[in-house]
Amino acid sequence: MSVASAEFHRMLKALADVERSDAKEWESYSVRGKRFGYYWPKTQTVGLKQTLSEQEALVSERPDVFEVQFTAGGFGWVVVHLDGVEADELTELVYEAWRLSAPEELVEQVPPPC
Repeated sequence: MSVASAEFHRMLKALADVERSDAKEWESYSVRGKRFGYYWPKTQTVGLKQTLSEQEALVSERPDVFEVQFTAGGFGWVVVHLDGVEADELTELVYEAWRLSAPEELVEQVPPPC
């Protein structure tokens, strides 16, 4: 059970209007100016926007894979350790993070992962 960084980046390419910004230590991802994710190559972790209830559920179920990053604006951000998550689960979490930030008309154009 592990997701490579290349696979994570392919997940992002399946979404519409994803904008990438590079900083010294991380990459951040937005859709139409609204941030929904981060990637830290050094630690092989991803930070994803989620609902507060999803953040709580993920962290309480598997604290070795998920941890609280922060909460803001009614959302709970979750750190995901790529070496502890399966690709299908991460695909769903990435889609959900994107969906929480994307405008409704854009979400209607991109079906959820199966």
